[in-house]
Amino acid sequence: MKTRIMFLSFCLVMTTIAWAADIKGQYQEDFISRRDMALVWTADVNGKWTAQVPGRDGQPQETTFTFKVEGDKLTGTVSGRQGDTPIADGKITGDEISFTVTRERQGATIKQLYKGKVSGDEIKFIRSVEGGQGDRPAAEFTAKRAK
Repeated sequence: MKTRIMFLSFCLVMTTIAWAADIKGQYQEDFISRRDMALVWTADVNGKWTAQVPGRDGQPQETTFTFKVEGDKLTGTVSGRQGDTPIADGKITGDEISFTVTRERQGATIKQLYKGKVSGDEIKFIRSVEGGQGDRPAAEFTAKRAK
């Protein structure tokens, strides 16, 4: 019985060593890129999120984000005073999400670029705006999962 336990322990140690290093002595981490690891795990952002998003005049506006994740693709809508607007170019990698929202206002196309980092039931966003009445500085805000 002792011999069998020692043999199994030896096999376990050798398997662990072989898994951790390849022939050149590199660690297993070299074989798995961060992108591949992110594909294995992505934050769960499915559902509704609400935030007080800074408006053009700096006043906060209640905004609802509705997300659906399929693999690394993010779809959904952004809802506010102007109604529902679909998101485009949505991606999720690990705990980072990004998407764009394009709106027409007074004959001008306004493109909003959102980048966020998910932490539990919060997403810390940075939103930049292109077009319209000129580019505006980026705005930071936090969205919270709707209960």
